[in-house]
Amino acid sequence: MSRTSSDEEENGNLSDEHSFSTNSLDELLNGDTPDPITDAWRADLADRIQELIDRKRSSVQGREKCLATYVRTLTAQYAEEDIRGKEEELVAAFLKSIKTEASERETVLAMKALAMTVVTSPSDLIYEAVVSPIKRIISDSASIASKAAAVHCLGTCTFFGGASDDEILDNMAYLLEIVASDGAFIEAQDEPTPVAAALEEWGALSTLIDDLAADSEEAAEYFVDQLSSSDPAVQIAAGENIALLYEKSYRPLTEDDGPADFSDNEIVSDPDDIPGVSKLVKTYDAYRRTDLLKDTLSELAKLNTRRLSKKEQKSLRTSFADILDSVEYPTHGPRYQNAISQETGKRYGSRMTVRIHKEGVMRIDKWWKLHRLQALRRVLQSGFVTHYERNPVVFESLPIMIVNDRKASRD
Repeated sequence: MSRTSSDEEENGNLSDEHSFSTNSLDELLNGDTPDPITDAWRADLADRIQELIDRKRSSVQGREKCLATYVRTLTAQYAEEDIRGKEEELVAAFLKSIKTEASERETVLAMKALAMTVVTSPSDLIYEAVVSPIKRIISDSASIASKAAAVHCLGTCTFFGGASDDEILDNMAYLLEIVASDGAFIEAQDEPTPVAAALEEWGALSTLIDDLAADSEEAAEYFVDQLSSSDPAVQIAAGENIALLYEKSYRPLTEDDGPADFSDNEIVSDPDDIPGVSKLVKTYDAYRRTDLLKDTLSELAKLNTRRLSKKEQKSLRTSFADILDSVEYPTHGPRYQNAISQETGKRYGSRMTVRIHKEGVMRIDKWWKLHRLQALRRVLQSGFVTHYERNPVVFESLPIMIVNDRKASRD
């Protein structure tokens, strides 16, 4: 996950409409809902939609401003009714901006507008219409920012735009090529931003695939290679994908499984043996050199170097402590705590939560949930809570019960 300080956003270097990045994990989990605005946005949005579709005598600066307003509005508001019936014309307008690449800002904004449109009003027809122009930008653009934005846009359109299972797997293989080549596959040799984007979107798309047994070893090899990257965003994204691969290599033990089907070392129990929580069984090896991987993860969890800021080092150490814990104990999700609660007498377990308003929290206790949360947050930015509450597409992609904060703190 790309980790960018909130100070940069406040200073205007980044904004919701011009970024696919997320802030630090703590800021992501505890972010507040943006202040509500009046219904005046509807009329303004209608004007911007018409302006985008017409494009007559428009300037680059004018399109940039219009796209920025469109994205900012769709981020802050659930506007499915307002764009209904206009999706095809809007997508065509965004593709014109993407294909011409009149400016880097217009191209990135058009990518963000396309992603927001497909999240707001998904269509099975969008993916087929956009995949080729997006991949052309990834491969041929001279702008690294445009390449990275296109990678994120490809991930979003694949997830929400009607791609088939085969197309999802094809794009995962395409993203893996970017990772394996350190960006050389798309003429971005040793550029960390598009490589991190490819890692992040691979992780999000992999949550749509039930069985990765045939692909896990090769993918893990490439991710392990990226653990030695000099860029912490690349390292963390690679590590989180590794944790996801290990999580996906286990499944709940069912009543249909006979006692002789699996050996004792293939069956994993919850450390507290909580009633109703199934034991897990390993169905395949996520990565054959787990012993060497643990050593690497352990080193990263204790990393101390002057080349990174204190904030970056803390983020790296926290992330890799979680990843190592999940590789060693597949029942453990992100931010797992072994400490015993004095109230319940049980381990706290995974304590990662997303704050929803003042008292509501969403528990993120699996790596697949974290990957989907981060994918949604990259697109929706500060509008995540609004869309989670009002946009059924967003809720269905992360259907987690929101509980009262006080109750969650006791569990």
